Amino acid sequence: MAEKFNYGGQAVIEGVMMRGQKNMVTVVRRPSGALAVDKQPIPTIYSGWMRSAPLLRGIIALIETLVLGVKTLMYSANVSLEEEDEKVGGWLVWVVMAVSLAVAVGVFFVGPLFLTRLIDIKSGVVFHLIEGVIRLAIFIVYLKVISLMPDIREVFAYHGAEHKVVNAYEAGVPLEVEAVRGYSTAHARCGSSFLFVVLIIAILVFALIGLPSLGIMVLSRILLVPVIAAVAYEILQFGARHMDSRLVRAVVAPGLWLQSLVTREPGDGQIEVAIEALTRVIEADQMEESA
Repeated sequence: MAEKFNYGGQAVIEGVMMRGQKNMVTVVRRPSGALAVDKQPIPTIYSGWMRSAPLLRGIIALIETLVLGVKTLMYSANVSLEEEDEKVGGWLVWVVMAVSLAVAVGVFFVGPLFLTRLIDIKSGVVFHLIEGVIRLAIFIVYLKVISLMPDIREVFAYHGAEHKVVNAYEAGVPLEVEAVRGYSTAHARCGSSFLFVVLIIAILVFALIGLPSLGIMVLSRILLVPVIAAVAYEILQFGARHMDSRLVRAVVAPGLWLQSLVTREPGDGQIEVAIEALTRVIEADQMEESA
Protein backbone atom coordinates (compact mmCIF):
# COMPACT_ATOMS: atom_id res chain seq x y z
CA MET A 1 0.00 0.00 0.00
CA ALA A 2 1.43 3.38 -1.04
CA GLU A 3 2.26 5.82 1.72
CA LYS A 4 -0.28 8.61 2.05
CA PHE A 5 0.96 11.84 0.53
CA ASN A 6 1.49 14.71 2.94
CA TYR A 7 -0.06 17.86 1.52
CA GLY A 8 1.29 21.20 2.61
CA GLY A 9 2.05 24.64 1.32
CA GLN A 10 2.81 28.20 2.23
CA ALA A 11 1.09 31.51 2.71
CA VAL A 12 1.51 34.14 0.02
CA ILE A 13 0.23 37.68 -0.40
CA GLU A 14 -3.56 37.52 0.03
CA GLY A 15 -3.54 33.79 -0.56
CA VAL A 16 -2.22 30.28 -0.09
CA MET A 17 -0.17 27.88 -2.21
CA MET A 18 -0.71 24.15 -1.74
CA ARG A 19 1.76 21.58 -3.04
CA GLY A 20 0.52 18.25 -4.34
CA GLN A 21 2.25 15.17 -5.72
CA LYS A 22 2.64 16.50 -9.27
CA ASN A 23 1.09 19.97 -9.14
CA MET A 24 0.93 23.08 -7.03
CA VAL A 25 -2.05 25.38 -6.82
CA THR A 26 -1.94 29.00 -5.69
CA VAL A 27 -5.21 30.74 -4.80
CA VAL A 28 -5.16 34.49 -4.27
CA ARG A 29 -8.03 36.80 -3.36
CA ARG A 30 -8.31 39.66 -5.82
CA PRO A 31 -9.08 43.21 -4.65
CA SER A 32 -12.62 42.63 -5.95
CA GLY A 33 -13.03 39.66 -3.60
CA ALA A 34 -12.99 37.03 -6.34
CA LEU A 35 -10.47 34.19 -6.23
CA ALA A 36 -7.65 33.83 -8.75
CA VAL A 37 -6.43 30.24 -9.21
CA ASP A 38 -3.09 29.27 -10.71
CA LYS A 39 -2.20 25.60 -11.24
CA GLN A 40 1.36 24.72 -12.19
CA PRO A 41 3.06 21.34 -12.68
CA ILE A 42 5.88 20.67 -10.24
CA PRO A 43 9.23 20.23 -12.02
CA THR A 44 10.44 16.62 -12.03
CA ILE A 45 13.46 17.41 -9.85
CA TYR A 46 11.06 18.23 -6.99
CA SER A 47 8.80 15.20 -7.45
CA GLY A 48 11.18 12.47 -8.68
CA TRP A 49 13.25 9.90 -6.81
CA MET A 50 15.51 12.51 -5.19
CA ARG A 51 12.50 13.94 -3.35
CA SER A 52 12.06 10.65 -1.51
CA ALA A 53 15.72 9.68 -0.95
CA PRO A 54 16.75 10.05 2.72
CA LEU A 55 18.97 13.10 3.41
CA LEU A 56 18.99 14.11 -0.25
CA ARG A 57 15.28 14.93 -0.03
CA GLY A 58 15.99 17.56 2.60
CA ILE A 59 18.30 19.45 0.25
CA ILE A 60 15.80 19.15 -2.62
CA ALA A 61 13.00 20.33 -0.33
CA LEU A 62 15.07 23.38 0.65
CA ILE A 63 15.73 24.31 -2.98
CA GLU A 64 12.07 23.68 -3.84
CA THR A 65 10.88 25.90 -1.01
CA LEU A 66 13.14 28.73 -2.12
CA VAL A 67 12.45 28.54 -5.85
CA LEU A 68 8.73 27.76 -5.85
CA GLY A 69 8.22 30.02 -2.84
CA VAL A 70 9.67 33.04 -4.62
CA LYS A 71 7.70 32.24 -7.77
CA THR A 72 4.36 31.96 -5.99
CA LEU A 73 5.04 35.09 -3.93
CA MET A 74 5.68 37.06 -7.12
CA TYR A 75 2.50 35.68 -8.68
CA SER A 76 0.42 36.58 -5.62
CA ALA A 77 1.87 40.09 -5.53
CA ASN A 78 0.91 40.61 -9.17
CA VAL A 79 -2.64 39.35 -8.60
CA SER A 80 -3.18 41.40 -5.46
CA LEU A 81 -2.03 44.49 -7.39
CA GLU A 82 -4.08 43.45 -10.44
CA GLU A 83 -0.97 43.16 -12.61
CA GLU A 84 -1.36 39.57 -13.78
CA ASP A 85 0.07 40.39 -17.20
CA GLU A 86 3.46 40.79 -15.52
CA LYS A 87 5.35 37.56 -16.20
CA VAL A 88 7.70 36.03 -13.67
CA GLY A 89 10.83 35.14 -15.61
CA GLY A 90 12.90 32.13 -14.63
CA TRP A 91 16.09 34.18 -14.35
CA LEU A 92 14.40 36.68 -12.01
CA VAL A 93 13.24 33.90 -9.68
CA TRP A 94 16.79 32.53 -9.46
CA VAL A 95 18.26 35.99 -8.84
CA VAL A 96 15.79 36.76 -6.05
CA MET A 97 16.32 33.30 -4.56
CA ALA A 98 20.12 33.63 -4.66
CA VAL A 99 20.03 37.07 -3.04
CA SER A 100 17.56 35.89 -0.37
CA LEU A 101 19.68 32.83 0.42
CA ALA A 102 22.87 34.91 0.60
CA VAL A 103 21.27 37.40 2.99
CA ALA A 104 19.84 34.61 5.16
CA VAL A 105 23.19 32.81 5.42
CA GLY A 106 24.95 36.09 6.12
CA VAL A 107 22.52 37.21 8.85
CA PHE A 108 21.76 33.91 10.56
CA PHE A 109 25.01 31.96 10.11
CA VAL A 110 27.98 34.22 9.41
CA GLY A 111 26.75 37.18 11.48
CA PRO A 112 26.47 35.26 14.77
CA LEU A 113 29.98 33.87 14.20
CA PHE A 114 31.52 37.36 14.11
CA LEU A 115 29.44 38.52 17.09
CA THR A 116 30.60 35.53 19.14
CA ARG A 117 34.24 36.19 18.23
CA LEU A 118 33.93 39.55 19.99
CA ILE A 119 33.85 37.52 23.21
CA ASP A 120 37.09 35.95 24.41
CA ILE A 121 36.10 32.26 24.53
CA LYS A 122 38.69 29.47 24.62
CA SER A 123 36.37 26.47 24.77
CA GLY A 124 35.02 25.27 21.42
CA VAL A 125 31.87 23.84 23.01
CA VAL A 126 31.09 27.08 24.86
CA PHE A 127 31.87 29.13 21.73
CA HIS A 128 29.44 27.22 19.54
CA LEU A 129 26.77 27.13 22.23
CA ILE A 130 26.88 30.91 22.64
CA GLU A 131 26.96 31.34 18.85
CA GLY A 132 23.88 29.13 18.60
CA VAL A 133 22.04 31.14 21.26
CA ILE A 134 22.89 34.38 19.44
CA ARG A 135 21.71 32.86 16.14
CA LEU A 136 18.41 31.77 17.67
CA ALA A 137 17.92 35.15 19.35
CA ILE A 138 18.47 37.00 16.06
CA PHE A 139 15.94 34.70 14.38
CA ILE A 140 13.27 35.25 17.05
CA VAL A 141 13.81 39.02 17.11
CA TYR A 142 13.55 39.07 13.31
CA LEU A 143 10.22 37.23 13.41
CA LYS A 144 8.90 39.52 16.15
CA VAL A 145 9.86 42.65 14.22
CA ILE A 146 8.32 41.62 10.90
CA SER A 147 5.16 40.46 12.71
CA LEU A 148 4.53 44.12 13.55
CA MET A 149 4.10 44.97 9.86
CA PRO A 150 0.39 45.00 8.82
CA ASP A 151 1.02 43.29 5.47
CA ILE A 152 3.08 40.53 7.10
CA ARG A 153 0.42 40.02 9.77
CA GLU A 154 -2.04 39.39 6.95
CA VAL A 155 0.31 36.80 5.43
CA PHE A 156 0.65 35.16 8.86
CA ALA A 157 -3.14 34.86 9.03
CA TYR A 158 -3.13 33.01 5.71
CA HIS A 159 -0.35 30.86 7.15
CA GLY A 160 -2.65 29.98 10.02
CA ALA A 161 -5.44 29.17 7.54
CA GLU A 162 -3.11 26.87 5.60
CA HIS A 163 -2.28 24.93 8.77
CA LYS A 164 -5.91 24.67 9.85
CA VAL A 165 -6.96 23.26 6.50
CA VAL A 166 -4.12 20.71 6.35
CA ASN A 167 -4.86 19.66 9.95
CA ALA A 168 -8.54 19.23 9.12
CA TYR A 169 -7.77 17.24 5.97
CA GLU A 170 -5.42 14.92 7.84
CA ALA A 171 -8.11 14.44 10.50
CA GLY A 172 -10.54 13.34 7.77
CA VAL A 173 -13.16 16.03 8.28
CA PRO A 174 -15.01 17.76 5.41
CA LEU A 175 -13.12 20.70 3.91
CA GLU A 176 -15.72 23.27 4.90
CA VAL A 177 -15.16 26.51 6.78
CA GLU A 178 -17.28 25.49 9.77
CA ALA A 179 -15.46 22.17 10.13
CA VAL A 180 -11.98 23.65 9.62
CA ARG A 181 -12.31 26.67 11.89
CA GLY A 182 -11.70 24.80 15.14
CA TYR A 183 -8.38 23.24 14.11
CA SER A 184 -4.96 24.45 15.26
CA THR A 185 -2.85 27.04 13.46
CA ALA A 186 0.23 24.93 14.29
CA HIS A 187 1.49 21.94 12.33
CA ALA A 188 4.43 19.59 12.95
CA ARG A 189 5.75 19.82 9.37
CA CYS A 190 5.74 23.63 9.21
CA GLY A 191 8.74 25.34 7.65
CA SER A 192 9.13 27.46 10.79
CA SER A 193 9.68 24.32 12.86
CA PHE A 194 12.13 23.17 10.19
CA LEU A 195 14.14 26.38 10.56
CA PHE A 196 14.17 25.99 14.34
CA VAL A 197 15.56 22.45 13.99
CA VAL A 198 18.15 23.78 11.52
CA LEU A 199 19.36 26.31 14.10
CA ILE A 200 19.67 23.63 16.78
CA ILE A 201 21.42 21.09 14.51
CA ALA A 202 23.82 23.85 13.42
CA ILE A 203 25.14 24.09 16.99
CA LEU A 204 26.04 20.38 17.01
CA VAL A 205 27.52 20.34 13.50
CA PHE A 206 29.70 23.41 13.99
CA ALA A 207 30.84 22.13 17.39
CA LEU A 208 32.40 19.15 15.60
CA ILE A 209 34.62 21.56 13.65
CA GLY A 210 36.09 23.09 16.77
CA LEU A 211 37.87 26.46 16.61
CA PRO A 212 39.90 26.51 13.37
CA SER A 213 40.92 29.68 11.52
CA LEU A 214 38.30 32.37 10.84
CA GLY A 215 38.32 31.61 7.12
CA ILE A 216 37.51 27.93 7.66
CA MET A 217 34.78 28.82 10.16
CA VAL A 218 33.13 31.24 7.72
CA LEU A 219 33.38 28.71 4.90
CA SER A 220 31.81 26.01 7.08
CA ARG A 221 28.84 28.32 7.83
CA ILE A 222 28.20 28.52 4.10
CA LEU A 223 29.04 25.06 2.77
CA LEU A 224 27.45 23.05 5.57
CA VAL A 225 24.00 24.66 5.28
CA PRO A 226 22.74 21.92 2.90
CA VAL A 227 24.06 19.19 5.22
CA ILE A 228 22.36 20.78 8.22
CA ALA A 229 19.13 21.18 6.25
CA ALA A 230 19.22 17.52 5.19
CA VAL A 231 19.57 16.27 8.78
CA ALA A 232 16.97 18.74 10.09
CA TYR A 233 14.46 17.63 7.44
CA GLU A 234 14.77 13.97 8.49
CA ILE A 235 14.29 14.88 12.15
CA LEU A 236 11.23 17.00 11.32
CA GLN A 237 9.66 14.22 9.23
CA PHE A 238 10.33 11.66 11.97
CA GLY A 239 8.72 13.92 14.54
CA ALA A 240 5.65 14.48 12.36
CA ARG A 241 5.18 10.69 12.03
CA HIS A 242 5.48 10.05 15.77
CA MET A 243 3.48 12.85 17.37
CA ASP A 244 1.71 10.24 19.51
CA SER A 245 4.93 9.90 21.55
CA ARG A 246 5.28 12.14 24.60
CA LEU A 247 9.03 12.37 24.09
CA VAL A 248 8.62 13.46 20.47
CA ARG A 249 5.98 16.01 21.43
CA ALA A 250 8.33 17.44 24.04
CA VAL A 251 11.17 17.69 21.51
CA VAL A 252 9.06 19.41 18.83
CA ALA A 253 7.28 21.71 21.33
CA PRO A 254 9.75 24.62 20.91
CA GLY A 255 9.25 24.51 17.13
CA LEU A 256 5.47 24.53 17.56
CA TRP A 257 5.79 27.49 19.95
CA LEU A 258 7.86 29.31 17.33
CA GLN A 259 4.92 28.95 14.94
CA SER A 260 2.91 31.24 17.23
CA LEU A 261 5.16 34.04 15.96
CA VAL A 262 4.46 33.34 12.27
CA THR A 263 0.76 32.39 12.34
CA ARG A 264 -2.38 34.26 13.33
CA GLU A 265 -5.98 33.19 13.74
CA PRO A 266 -7.47 33.55 10.24
CA GLY A 267 -10.89 34.84 9.27
CA ASP A 268 -13.42 32.74 7.38
CA GLY A 269 -12.41 34.34 4.09
CA GLN A 270 -8.81 33.28 4.56
CA ILE A 271 -9.86 29.75 5.48
CA GLU A 272 -11.96 29.69 2.32
CA VAL A 273 -8.90 30.53 0.22
CA ALA A 274 -6.83 27.76 1.85
CA ILE A 275 -9.67 25.24 1.35
CA GLU A 276 -9.91 26.17 -2.32
CA ALA A 277 -6.16 25.72 -2.79
CA LEU A 278 -6.07 22.29 -1.14
CA THR A 279 -9.23 21.11 -2.88
CA ARG A 280 -7.91 22.14 -6.29
CA VAL A 281 -4.53 20.46 -5.83
CA ILE A 282 -6.13 17.22 -4.61
CA GLU A 283 -8.41 17.25 -7.67
CA ALA A 284 -5.39 17.82 -9.94
CA ASP A 285 -3.57 14.86 -8.38
CA GLN A 286 -6.61 12.61 -8.75
CA MET A 287 -7.04 13.55 -12.40
CA GLU A 288 -3.42 12.60 -13.14
CA GLU A 289 -3.78 9.30 -11.32
CA SER A 290 -6.91 8.38 -13.29
CA ALA A 291 -5.45 9.49 -16.66
